[in-house]
Amino acid sequence: MGMKFSNPHDLKSIPGTEGWERMYPYQYQFVTDDADRKKYEDEAFWFYDGLHYPEPLYPFDTIWDEAWYLGLSQYNTRIFSVPPVYGVDHRMVNGYIYISPVPVKDPKEIEARVGDFMERAGYYYENWNQLEKKWEEKMKGTIDRLEALEFKPLPTLEKMSVVTDAEGESSGYHLLKSYDQLIDLGIQCWQYHFEFLNLGYAAYVTFMGHCQSIFPDIPAQRVTQMISGIDVIMYQPDEELKNLARKAVELGIEKSLKASKRFSDVRKELEKSNAGQQWLKSFEKARYPWFHVSTGTGWYHHDKSWNDDLNIPLAAINIYVDKIKAGKSIDRPMEEVRRERDRITAEYRDLIENDGDRATFDQLLATAKTVFPYVENHLFYVEHWFHSVFWNKVREVAAIMKDHGFIKDIEDVWYLKRSEIKDALWDLVTAWATGVKPRGPQVWPKEIEWRKGVMEKFRAWSPPPALGPAPEVIQEPFTIVLWGVTNESLKNWSDVQNAESLDSISEFKGFAGSPGSVEGKARVCRTVDEIGDLQDGEILVSPTTSPSWAPAFAKIKACVTDVGGVMCHAAIVCREYGMPAVVGTGHATKIIKTGQMVRVNGTTGEITII
Repeated sequence: MGMKFSNPHDLKSIPGTEGWERMYPYQYQFVTDDADRKKYEDEAFWFYDGLHYPEPLYPFDTIWDEAWYLGLSQYNTRIFSVPPVYGVDHRMVNGYIYISPVPVKDPKEIEARVGDFMERAGYYYENWNQLEKKWEEKMKGTIDRLEALEFKPLPTLEKMSVVTDAEGESSGYHLLKSYDQLIDLGIQCWQYHFEFLNLGYAAYVTFMGHCQSIFPDIPAQRVTQMISGIDVIMYQPDEELKNLARKAVELGIEKSLKASKRFSDVRKELEKSNAGQQWLKSFEKARYPWFHVSTGTGWYHHDKSWNDDLNIPLAAINIYVDKIKAGKSIDRPMEEVRRERDRITAEYRDLIENDGDRATFDQLLATAKTVFPYVENHLFYVEHWFHSVFWNKVREVAAIMKDHGFIKDIEDVWYLKRSEIKDALWDLVTAWATGVKPRGPQVWPKEIEWRKGVMEKFRAWSPPPALGPAPEVIQEPFTIVLWGVTNESLKNWSDVQNAESLDSISEFKGFAGSPGSVEGKARVCRTVDEIGDLQDGEILVSPTTSPSWAPAFAKIKACVTDVGGVMCHAAIVCREYGMPAVVGTGHATKIIKTGQMVRVNGTTGEITII
């Protein structure tokens, strides 16, 4: 194999960004001054995590990367003892995250980890449903505490009750304490995020491995089809929109919904009639919690939620209204998907000759089906509901910093690391307490201006898909099913990297994410704003997709993404809609141009520009 990508230590800083490293945690740097660490970094294989980060990370937004660096790794290494792999190591290049799964190299060590894994993971698999209920309660408790946090402006003089109730604490102290709680809740939420997730993917990969050992030629997506057609709450926000569309048609108010693209205008229009008021009540009811759904992956502070911008769900509701009026079904074809699932499962099961193999097949499939809903559902609680509320709480902190001259604009807060915000708040609170001018207004606005320039340069840079020597075999379950990094995809990436120019490429490959083959016009969409331009019957080409893009799936014929494996969101959704998908292509958004005719073969993973 011996495929090599560039050495991470050879990458130079972009001119004008020198010193950018101070914007991120110090352990994220590739180092040259520590011989042991440099040797380790040279020999490890790193790949760009474009699945989560299609653009560079703001200093504050790095919190989620740190949270999953800890969360995923601790469950693998210290809690469930996953035999072939420890955690996943992280580095940063020009604001982009690179990760490297840490394999257990010694076969004896792998062997020694099996017993603990069987016992610990076994406990979860056997008690999955009741443990998952408990998880839901823990998650909702964390969200309740988050929603209850308050950030109030600091008073000139404390209320008299602070004296008469002998509180013994000041508003300044409460601001510091609430900020600590805010950050802590974020990290706690991510502790829960991975409690079941690694096991969910492990069950899936084990089932896949068993199928591949009996049927060496079985395509990965055949295996995923056996686990499709399962209802998960991640589809609920989209179902709420469909219900609101149906209700609008029933009440005959669809004209009012089209009065404007701005929800504020539409609301005024609807308030004039009884039917309109009735619909608005249903709309308000659907918002909590279902509109706490991010328009992106939820990993960036600028991924607005529907609740932050009601024009977005309004546009989606209108897409569904048009479909209903045109007599088209807006239901996901669940029955067909389930029939096809059961047919494929029965077909493969009947081919198994050995009773032992068949029993294992049944057991592993049952486990994979049990754990599957969690794999999608946790997204709603964490990346969508929790994050949507969390970003706005940070904005409340920023408003106080702005009032005290520490930042010029609320949205400037994201250019600071969370520890820098803590330092700034101490400065702010002690100056308030003392009656003197804080130092921060002289320090932070200047630094933020410089960082804005650095981020601009980062955005213009293209991160290479991988760094370092490619491993002989890739085994880590997440790497394969989520990121779609396998020995074959690395070869595809390096072929593209070695091509004369991207314009010269007319055929390339990715993962067969969902079966079928179609031809159509491509539309390259990088953000949720561009999704609005999609026309019926086009083929969506994007870096990755997120659940709030669901209404787009009612229009498109197929989907192509740069990142992701057979268990990434785009692949799962396309299988549920019964439409072809090719994921993990590495470079589709750079190769394909909007308006080109393309053929997408979701059965073989081939894409052809016609």
